[in-house]
Amino acid sequence: MKKRIAVIGAGPSGLAQLRAFESAKQKGAEVPEIVCYEKQETWGGLWNYTWRTGLDQNGEPVHCSMYRYLWSNGPKEGLEFADYSFEEHFGRPIASYPPREVLWDYIKGRVERSQVKSQIRFQNVVRSVDYSEETEQFTVTAHDLLKGQTTAEVFDYVVVASGHFSCPNIPYFPGFEGFNGRILHAHDFRDALEFKDKDILLVGSSYSSEDIGSQCYKYGAKSITTSYRTQPMGYDWPENWKEVPLLTHVKGNTAYFKDGSSKVVDAIILCTGYKHHFPFIHDSLKLRTENRLWPLGLYKGIFWEKNPKLIYLGMQDQYYTFNMFDAQAWYARDVILNRISLPPSDVMAAHSLAWRKREETLKDAEEQIVFQGDYVKELLSATDYPYLDVDGINQAFFKWKHDKKEDIMGYRDLTFHSLITGNESPAHHTPWLEELNDSMESYLKALPQARLNHSSCTVHNFSLS
Repeated sequence: MKKRIAVIGAGPSGLAQLRAFESAKQKGAEVPEIVCYEKQETWGGLWNYTWRTGLDQNGEPVHCSMYRYLWSNGPKEGLEFADYSFEEHFGRPIASYPPREVLWDYIKGRVERSQVKSQIRFQNVVRSVDYSEETEQFTVTAHDLLKGQTTAEVFDYVVVASGHFSCPNIPYFPGFEGFNGRILHAHDFRDALEFKDKDILLVGSSYSSEDIGSQCYKYGAKSITTSYRTQPMGYDWPENWKEVPLLTHVKGNTAYFKDGSSKVVDAIILCTGYKHHFPFIHDSLKLRTENRLWPLGLYKGIFWEKNPKLIYLGMQDQYYTFNMFDAQAWYARDVILNRISLPPSDVMAAHSLAWRKREETLKDAEEQIVFQGDYVKELLSATDYPYLDVDGINQAFFKWKHDKKEDIMGYRDLTFHSLITGNESPAHHTPWLEELNDSMESYLKALPQARLNHSSCTVHNFSLS
C-alpha cells in the first residue's frame, strides 16, 4: 500500500517538503500520497500578510506575525533556493534587500510552476495528531473551516512545518494594567505609521526590536527607547533612539528601568520572542524547546528521536532559512523513500547531543553562522539537492553583520552577488530610509518590462511604467 504523509503548514518549510517530493517525482521516483493542511487561505506562511490581529474571520488565532513595510533584514543571497534563483523568477538581478511582497512572490513562484497545490487543503486547521503503537500510524484530525466539517485520516509520517513565530512570549511588568497607552506584542504589530509622532518603548534586544524600531523611526516616531535584559544591541542609532537596561515597572505613562532612569512613553511594544507551540500534537510527541540553534530531541535537527516517523522542519533559531528548510526537506524525503537509513535511537541521541555541546561553545555570531552552515552541509551531502555554496553564504552573512555594525540605517542599500548565478545585485533605485512604498510594483518599477518574462512571475499583473 502506498505511504501517506501529512504535512502541517504551507509556509516555506511545508512548501520545501512538497517541492522535495515533486523533485524526486520529476526524476522518476514513485512518491507517497501527500496531504498538506494549511489554516490560512493561501500559502506562504508568515510571508502571507494579513491586517488581522487576535482572531481571524473564522475565530482562529491569527498565525501571521508579518507587518506592513517589512523589508528583508538579511541579504536575499543568503536564502536563495539552489534550484530556483531570484534572477530566474524576476528575469534579471534585483536588489539584495527586497520587501515582504517580493519575497512572498518568489516563494510562490517556485511552487506555482510545479503541481503541488493540489496537495494542499487550505483553511484546514489540524486539531490533533495521535500515534498508535499497534498500527504504527498517525491519526490526523482536521477542521475544514469552509465546509464546517471535521476529518480524521491515517498517515504513515507526519511533517510538522507550522513554524515557531506565531505564539508570542508575553512577559508581565508591574503597572501594565494601569498603563495609559497601548501595550502590544510584536506579533500584533502591523503598521509603523500608527506610532508616528509617538514616544515608543520596545522591550527586547534582538531582531524584532531592531527592525520594528527601525520601521518606526523611518515612518516618523518621535522617539524610540529599547530596553535590554542582558546587553544592548550596540548599533550607532539615530539621535532619538536610546538603549536602556531592562524595564522594571510602569506607572501611568512613565516607564522605569533597572539603572534608575525613566521615560514617558505612548506605547510599549514587547519584542520578547515566541514559543514553540503545538497544541494539536499529543504530549508524547510534542517538541519542547527554547529558540536555539540546536533543539534537543531531533536527530539531524529533523526527526523526533522517540518516534522518527514524526518530522519537524524549521525548528531552529535561524541564520539560514529557505535553503536550510530545503536541506531538511530533501533529507526527510530520502529517509521516507528509504534512500537513507536512520540509526538506532542511542546513536541518534548521541549525534544530537554532540551538536548541542558544540552549540554551547559558540562565542559570537560568526561562529554561530559557521555552525549552522556546517549543519546545512551535513544534510546536503547526503541528498541530490543542487549544489549550494554554503561557505559563500557564510561570507555573505559575515559581511551583513559587519555592514549593520557600520550603518544600521543604511545597510539595506548595499549589494551582494548571487551564490547561484554569480551575478551582482543592483542597488535599489531609492535608499531604504527614503523608500516609503513597500509594494512590489514600486520595488520593481525600474526594471524594464521586456525583461520580466518568466511565466510564474506575478509582476505581469502590474503596470511597471
